[in-house]
Amino acid sequence: MNLDIIAQLVQILKDAPELGAIEVRRGLLGRWSSIRVTKAGHGTNAAGQHVVVAQAPPAVAPPAPGAQAAAPPGALPKAQLVEIKSPMVGTFYAAPEPGAEPYIKAGSRVAAGQVVCIIEAMKIMNEIEAEVAGLVREVCVENAQPVEFGQPLFRVDPHA
Repeated sequence: MNLDIIAQLVQILKDAPELGAIEVRRGLLGRWSSIRVTKAGHGTNAAGQHVVVAQAPPAVAPPAPGAQAAAPPGALPKAQLVEIKSPMVGTFYAAPEPGAEPYIKAGSRVAAGQVVCIIEAMKIMNEIEAEVAGLVREVCVENAQPVEFGQPLFRVDPHA
């Protein structure tokens, strides 16, 4: 592994106290197979695997008496959808390589732990996994678009 990359990973850990660990796995011929970032305070489960932390959707106040729902019939309220958010700043890629089919599209089924996209940060390709299983209702970003930390990437209906 290149010492510059190690130094960059160490600097990321120093600059972001909310991060607890960065795990790098390499595949054949030194190619990156995956990189996982773990939040501080979230260890591993009994099997020694990282725990994927899903954020609960924000609480929605009940509608006022007599108020009608603004959503059209047949549309799901946003509160029922779970957002898969970007864990970092970088560039969003929907497919594993240029010209390939995207990992998932609107209408696709997704399983918890399934790779849904790649975010390139500091020339490192980070595979992003779904925290929830369900039906992808919306892809919120375009391919090769810059994304911010916490920006919604996908909206998933876990009840479908």
